[in-house]
Formats: sequence, C-alpha cells, structure tokens
Amino acid sequence: MYKKTANGWIKHFDFMLWDLISLQFSLLLAYWIRHGIRNMYSYNLYVNMAIVLVLIDLVSVVGFETMHNVLKRGYWVEFTQTVKQVTLVGVMSSLYLFTIQAGEDYSRFVLGMTGIIYLWISYITRLIWKKHLKAHMKSGGKRALMIITTSELLSEVENNIEYHNYEMFHIAGIVVIDKNMNGKAVGSYQIVANADTVIDYVQNCWVDEVFINTHAVTPQLSKISEELVVMGIVVHTRINDTLETSAQKCFIEKLGKYNVLTTTINYADSRQLLMKRCLDIIGGIVGCFITGILFLFLAPAIYIQSPGPIFFSQVRVGKNGKRFKLYKFRSMYMDAEERKKELLAKNKLNDNKMFKLDWDPRIIGSKTLPDGTHKKGIGNLIRDWSLDEFPQFLNVLKGDLSLVGTRPPLEDEVSQYALHHHARLAMKPGITGLWQVSGRSNITDFEDVVKLDMEYIENWSFGLDLRILFKTILVVLKKEGSM
Repeated sequence: MYKKTANGWIKHFDFMLWDLISLQFSLLLAYWIRHGIRNMYSYNLYVNMAIVLVLIDLVSVVGFETMHNVLKRGYWVEFTQTVKQVTLVGVMSSLYLFTIQAGEDYSRFVLGMTGIIYLWISYITRLIWKKHLKAHMKSGGKRALMIITTSELLSEVENNIEYHNYEMFHIAGIVVIDKNMNGKAVGSYQIVANADTVIDYVQNCWVDEVFINTHAVTPQLSKISEELVVMGIVVHTRINDTLETSAQKCFIEKLGKYNVLTTTINYADSRQLLMKRCLDIIGGIVGCFITGILFLFLAPAIYIQSPGPIFFSQVRVGKNGKRFKLYKFRSMYMDAEERKKELLAKNKLNDNKMFKLDWDPRIIGSKTLPDGTHKKGIGNLIRDWSLDEFPQFLNVLKGDLSLVGTRPPLEDEVSQYALHHHARLAMKPGITGLWQVSGRSNITDFEDVVKLDMEYIENWSFGLDLRILFKTILVVLKKEGSM
C-alpha cells in the first residue's frame, strides 16, 4: 500500500516537532518581554494557553497541510507558508480566548508578540532543518526505491538521486534493461539486475517502490510493471507515453523533478498514516507495560519446565520484503525449529507457505497420554490466551509491526510464494488482522488467507483498523470464556 504524499508523514513529524518547540519558546519569550523573567507556568491562564497551542499547531499543520511539499519550497514560498501557519495559529488562539471569555485577562501584547516572534523563529528553524534534510538526501530514509532505467540515462539518474531525492528514498539498487551491467556501479549506487532478473531480485530483497525512468514504455516494461503491481509493489512510471494498466489505483504526481504515473493496489494519505502510527505508539506503550507485568509470572513458569531464554526471536519478512526480528514469549521447547521438519506432513494448511497443527508436541508442558488424549502445559496456556504475542508490542514501538496488519511470514515461507502472494507484503504486518478475526482455525487454504489479506489492504482505513481491534478483543474474551 502506498502513502500518497510527497515527503511522507515522518518528515512532517520532524517539522511539527520543531514548530511546536518554536511556538512554545515564542510564547515564553513574549511573556518575559511583557512581564519580566518570571515563571509563566505558575499562572493557569498561560499554562492552559501553552497546552492549547500544541493542539492548535497540530490542527493547522495536519488539517491545513501547511507542511506539504516542504522540501521543495523556495525561500519566498516557505515564508508565505510560515505566514499562513502563524495566521492560523493566531486566529484559533483568539477564538479560544473568546470562547472561554478570558480575552480581558490575557495580555494582547503577549498574544501579538508571540505571533511576531513565532513567525521569524519558525521560518529560520524551517530553513535550517530543510538544509539538514537536504544534506542527507543521498543517504535516504526508510522507504526503499529501486530504479529501472536504460544505460543512456544512468548519469541523469545519478544526478537526480544526488540533488532531487526529496522523498528521502533509500536506493535499493538500479536496474538497467538494455544492457547486462549487473555488478557494476553508478557512483555509489549498485546495478543489481537486468530486465530478465528484476522480478527475481524484488522477490528476495527489500523494495518498497519502483521508479521506471525510461524514454518509452515497451511491452517488456509494461509486463514488468504489471507483475510488480501484482506483488504489491508501488510503481512510478515517468510520463512519456500513455501507459495502460489494470492496477486499482493510478494517479499522477511528482517524484524528484519528474512527473510520474503511480500505480498501486491502494494508497493512504499522510493524515491517515499519522493516525495509524499514533494508535500504534499508544498501543505499543500500553502493551509493553502489560508485557513487563506478564514477565514476572511467565518467566519462572517457562524456565522451570524448559530452561533457556524466556523470549524467543525469529526473523520475519515485513513490508515489501524488509527483514526484522519478531519477539515472543517462548512457548515451545528449545529444539522446536529442528522438530518442525518432522511435523510438516501434519500441517493443517494445504502447503508449506504457512504452518499450523491441531496438536503441537513441541509446546512446553504438552504431553500425549497412553490412552491417546492430550494434556496441555504452560506453553498451551500461553498460546491459547495469546500471551506469547505481547512482546511483539516492542516491535510495534520500533515500527517493524503495526497493531493491525497481515501476518508476518517466515523467510522460507516467502521463498515458496507465487507472484501474487507477495501482495500480502504490501503493507506493514500486524499483531492482529482480518485473518485472525475471521475464524483462522477453520481456514486451511493459503489462498483464502491471501484473499483476506488483500481484502484488508485494498479496503484499508483507520476505521477498519479500529473495528478489527474491537473484534480481536471479543475473540480473545470469547476464547477465554470457553476454556
């Protein structure tokens, strides 16, 4: 899934943070000029204003998009946008004072001087921070971009990365389609594939988005583009000729200095993603606190029955192939991974793209009695109540996982994926998801799992995440009530 924004909410967050600091300092400095250097926070009216200004600043930035395309703006445009921001803050501050009928008590000098100081501090801060970000455009950020181009455009591509990487992409590699130049370099960027090997490369590496930068779209490029979109990769095509595509979402935007046609299975704007990330942070903090409490009780119970680490980590495949370590409370014996090969024949699912058993003898404390019945142990308790999942809230805080998403697969599972299966990696994986609340124990066909994941990705909204979280709570409570 793609976020339809030029710079992404992460850079917006950086600017919002500096803007909030600038606004708070401007208020404090204006107060000192009017009343002398004294403790402003001893007066409730000014404390309340300081708090309200945080909300006002967030509303003006997010609601009126005053930080949109911030890296692309020149000095004059930046100044006019700063004036717009200061005006919005001033108007909303005045409305707040009028609403609470405190206009007579709050110093008009402080209100006006706050705006004047805020204008210049915010403007200077923006210019400094923009210069800092532009200096780091070459190193890139958290979105991996692969560039498909021709040999004649290589120098232009290098120049564009060096001076116009406004989106702060991490360059995952360059693909040259008209020559076999694999292993060579363009400046500090590696040529990683050609037209015949590009799909294989994407299947095995971390690639969030692809930019097709050529003078013409050939049938071969059209086929590559279609296959990438099927995999859930966002594709940007330089606009030269009309490109026919069956992708569900298609729009024109700027990528660096180019006009591009972007195709993707879905997209979300900055505000939606900011709301999702805020929910993840809040949920992650609460979840980590609960994890600490659970550790006090589960750690001795796990260690007594199976000496070894309390936590279990495993490499999983995240959004668009990015690898990360997933954390859980250990609910299986130490040799569980080695014994998995012996149990593959009993896998409930119809292939090895996912693994699930009705009764797993690798779980700590589980036993098969002489009469053939099964006795549950501490590991079953941990898994039945989903307690093993709680350390994953640390992954949520780190940004590897979201509260809601698709199930993060193992590396050997992904290696067996067909092309369309990769589409379930188009969104950040989650602790829970549509599959988990749709009767996952009854779903034995991996294609049905993929359909549910695609239904979630194609129809994603913040409201859908809230509904899935609510259903997850109901499912867990129902499961505990039936025990």
